[in-house]
Amino acid sequence: MNRIVQARWIGAALGLLLALSAHAAQRITGLVQGANQPIAGAAVTLWLAGKDAPQKLGETRSGDDGRFAIPLGGEGDGIYYLTAAGGVAQAAAGAQANPAVRLLAILGSAPPQQVTINERTTVASAWTAAQFLRDSGLSGNALGLKIAAGNVRNLVDLRGGGLGPVIQDPLNSNRTPTLARFNTLAILLAACITTRDHCNRLFALATPPGGAAPDNTLAASVNIARYPWHKAGELFALLDAFYPVPAGEHWRKVPFIPYLNFAPSAWTLSLVYAGGGLNSLGGIAIDGDGNLWSGDNFLVGAQSTIFAGFGGGVSKLSSRGEPLSPMTTGYRGGGVDGPGFGLAIGPDNKVWTTSLAGQNISTFDRNTGKPLSPAGGYDFGGKLGAMQGIIVTPKGDVWALDNGRDQIVQLPGGDATRGRILGSNAKGKPADGSLPLKAPFHLAVDQQDRIWVTNSGADTVTRFPASDPTRAEQFKVGYAPRAIAIDSRGNAWVANTVGHPSTREKLAFIEAKLKAHAESRKQGVSESERAAREWIDLYEIITKYPGGDVSLLAPDGRLLGTFDGHKSIVGAWGIAIDGNDNVWVANSTGRSITQLCGVRIANCPPGFRTGDPISPAAGYLGGLQIVTDVAVDPAGNVWVANNWDRPDEGFKQTPSEALSTRFGGDGAVVFFGLAKPVRTPLIGPVQAQ
Repeated sequence: MNRIVQARWIGAALGLLLALSAHAAQRITGLVQGANQPIAGAAVTLWLAGKDAPQKLGETRSGDDGRFAIPLGGEGDGIYYLTAAGGVAQAAAGAQANPAVRLLAILGSAPPQQVTINERTTVASAWTAAQFLRDSGLSGNALGLKIAAGNVRNLVDLRGGGLGPVIQDPLNSNRTPTLARFNTLAILLAACITTRDHCNRLFALATPPGGAAPDNTLAASVNIARYPWHKAGELFALLDAFYPVPAGEHWRKVPFIPYLNFAPSAWTLSLVYAGGGLNSLGGIAIDGDGNLWSGDNFLVGAQSTIFAGFGGGVSKLSSRGEPLSPMTTGYRGGGVDGPGFGLAIGPDNKVWTTSLAGQNISTFDRNTGKPLSPAGGYDFGGKLGAMQGIIVTPKGDVWALDNGRDQIVQLPGGDATRGRILGSNAKGKPADGSLPLKAPFHLAVDQQDRIWVTNSGADTVTRFPASDPTRAEQFKVGYAPRAIAIDSRGNAWVANTVGHPSTREKLAFIEAKLKAHAESRKQGVSESERAAREWIDLYEIITKYPGGDVSLLAPDGRLLGTFDGHKSIVGAWGIAIDGNDNVWVANSTGRSITQLCGVRIANCPPGFRTGDPISPAAGYLGGLQIVTDVAVDPAGNVWVANNWDRPDEGFKQTPSEALSTRFGGDGAVVFFGLAKPVRTPLIGPVQAQ
């Protein structure tokens, strides 16, 4: 055997042996730290989490050097985690035990052999598992726990307690405040660990609205993760109180760097995930394993503009952000060419998408990514235009929207051979009947098997029984409605991109744009050019006159309210409902997400009413560009689609060479543990997980 090859083989074999799980060694060894110094005498406990109360598998105490060894013990499926309580921190002034110390490290289903338990592992674990941590420990649905555990290692290195790989990568370290925010949270915990007097000040500000004050660092962390907007500025002020800049110095003497220089609006932690062909994401959906699927407007690396885009494919990321589809192209074939806002997952492991450029419908195998539709997709003999929203109903029917030609397509049971077109187009009404549609964009099905369709070219929503589209009704909402979602009580929430114009100038500007659209149709401008101009006009409207809102329609169609999130909703586009029936809005040009109190106000913070914004004045921020869709997963993570980065270049016929690949947005952004978990895939109205 070649010596080089032999050496590589031996190295690989040794690496494999070293990587064997703690099951082989039957114990976990590690270190308990506070402020980068050992904590002696801490009670270290190993647990196994599942649906019910966690099982205690073993316990020990850390030595004077902070080190511990604990038998693995026990068998069974679940998520392993370690807690460390009390002990004496060597970094503390005065060698006294601190009962307020409670640290956490979630290890996953195959725990490593060596673990450091410290402030960073606590913050990473508390935020990713915020929806599953209670006084009794960690418990919840199996998929949600798996997702939470998988994301811990993106934030922290469990072996050494340092930063994880993803939080330090180029998309996150310098382009979002997450790394500095993460470290600042760890610093505040360190202050309590090393100086007991600091704990009461931290705990007072980490008290949840209407709740009791925490008595340990882990409980404080979980409270901040669940209510990241609550007293955010006051918590930040503790940094200066606990670690003032010494006279004559420039920086604080803190255990972790970098830290925040400016107060955050909320203590959310978000990461940007990329790869797998992700670029200029349109619609997104979460599958039954918690993986993210996306339709990509443009191909990675292509010099795409609004006038001539190189259509992207379909991308898939694991629940912890690993690319599962081909790195540059994503999944292609089956007619897919520049998917827009249409992406849905059925119960039969089929992923459905619609294409803007391809003017068709495509379907892929969820497990393999293999296209199942023909090479040209389902285009009904060229009768379709630029396609947008698509859903799979609980009965298995597929409905898709033709935004360009004011049509809707039905595939009974997902069978394209039995498909039919309804609506109206430029050449007249299809044989299967007409519907009052105007640039239909997105759709949803309610508990009564009725289809709700947003008309983005107007200020209406069309609703009809799935069994009889001739019985269509229309309801007024805001202008340019985009996404629509149905809550557990059958109410429809509609994201209005322009909303309700409130100034004469804004109304005049919109009217001028509408008149220009009508003239372009009369003059025979091509569909693609007209669509490009309409996108540019819409962008100009919502940037020149920022606004937008959300309409709430009762099951009978009555307008129950219009909400602008105290002006935090800017260019509302995507909308999702979580397991508490609270509402999440993706603010396209606001580059943020807004959380609204839903109809079940008992699930909102005390004093909040339906439609009130729970998120801060500017929404939740971090890693977001111009966004489109939003989705909630079984761990309560909120995923957001970055759609555009540089529209100033993308709107040019010939963009600047240096920026010619920058029109599309970068990746998907995940906000950890913010929402009540839901069942996925979403088929019909939301269901709590």
